Amino acid sequence: MLLSIEEDIVLSHLWRWFVGLHLVSGGLYVTLVVVLFVGLAALLVTHRDRRWFTRRVPVAVLAALVLVGLAQLALVVTKPFPDGLPWVVPLWIGLGLLGITLAVAGWPRLRWWRRGLTVLALVGVLLGAANNVNVVYQPFPTVAAALQLPPYDQVDAGEVLTEDAVSTASLADWTPPAGMPDTGALTQVDIPATASGFPARPAWVYLPPAYLSSDRPALPVLVLLGGQPGSPRDWIDGGQLAHRLDAWAAAHHGLAPVVVMPDDLGGEGSNPLCLDSALGKADTYLAQDVPTWITQHLQVDADHAHWAVGGFSYGGTCALQLATNHPDLFPTLLDASGQRAPTLGSAADTLQASFPGDQAALDAVDPLHLLAARQYPDLAAYLVVGKDDDDYRPQTEEVAAALEGAGASVVTTELPGGHSWDVWGPGLEGALPWLAQRLGLPA
Repeated sequence: MLLSIEEDIVLSHLWRWFVGLHLVSGGLYVTLVVVLFVGLAALLVTHRDRRWFTRRVPVAVLAALVLVGLAQLALVVTKPFPDGLPWVVPLWIGLGLLGITLAVAGWPRLRWWRRGLTVLALVGVLLGAANNVNVVYQPFPTVAAALQLPPYDQVDAGEVLTEDAVSTASLADWTPPAGMPDTGALTQVDIPATASGFPARPAWVYLPPAYLSSDRPALPVLVLLGGQPGSPRDWIDGGQLAHRLDAWAAAHHGLAPVVVMPDDLGGEGSNPLCLDSALGKADTYLAQDVPTWITQHLQVDADHAHWAVGGFSYGGTCALQLATNHPDLFPTLLDASGQRAPTLGSAADTLQASFPGDQAALDAVDPLHLLAARQYPDLAAYLVVGKDDDDYRPQTEEVAAALEGAGASVVTTELPGGHSWDVWGPGLEGALPWLAQRLGLPA
């Protein structure tokens, strides 16, 4: 049966309300926590006989613990992430696995209607556990982000990109034309790995209102890099980049940087260390292929004095590497909770995977070695870290000292929070006045 126009409008509003719900705080978050424990309780009382509680439940608990232990062992052996996981992550994963083992243990003796209730309880447990893992780093703050729905302001790349782009009006004599949009737009693009051969996933671009106007000025460029594991959408989902930049642009006549978010990993869990090494040519991709694509397809300021690179966590480390290895390309750096150097968890593992046995080759591109050997009087860095980030805060302090020792200008900011979007999103927002000054935008 076809819906009436009024019913369609109501459903549309309900859907927008639902996908806009927050997952890391508020009513839905509390509901998912409650559902997790209610679901576990329901699975525990699936049977009420003595044998269930004395034999099957202990076996299910033991099986869940074994699975968590095997997962932890696999992480130690394979080292997909250079840093260990906070203890709460295995806890929530363990509760999810406990839900699975309880459901499996009780399944054979259940009648059909109890099996339906078991499935519902298990779904609730898994959703609650997954969201509590999400809360640790907050990569998916809303339902829309978790479902990876298209951003609300996404436009087709063909509408905004041009071939052989050239800059038009300068910022000095630009005024907002009539009909300029109130907000910017996001678009997904393919940036070819022509020189590098890097297996890059599609990138994202944020275009401010001024860029979408009938007389766009030559805007500066900010290249933002995601974390590991992660994707080029990290800053859009976790960092709410479009909202933050739209708010800035609204207070500055529609002006903001053009933000390009390329793939710095080559895969969700990959770690190419942002280097040209045995792991691939990530540096060539980010320092050659991406800038070439930007200048060919976007009408931006061609002066690299008005270009910046930034990132969080792995992306912050990558941004530091790009700024120290290519200071003429990226003389402005935003490093949010980055590490002191590229790493796979240990110096030996990092060297073996990237430049097998060739320490000199690794040192030649390592940021701290470069900062100790060279001066960077034209480099400016804005470093952000969480006050409760006991792992990355000392590394940020070490990087700040090395930058200052190399003659760079450094601003260091500590924000409430740990290693999460509680720090990185507000960190970018707090850096915008400083970035605007460096990039030639009115502050």
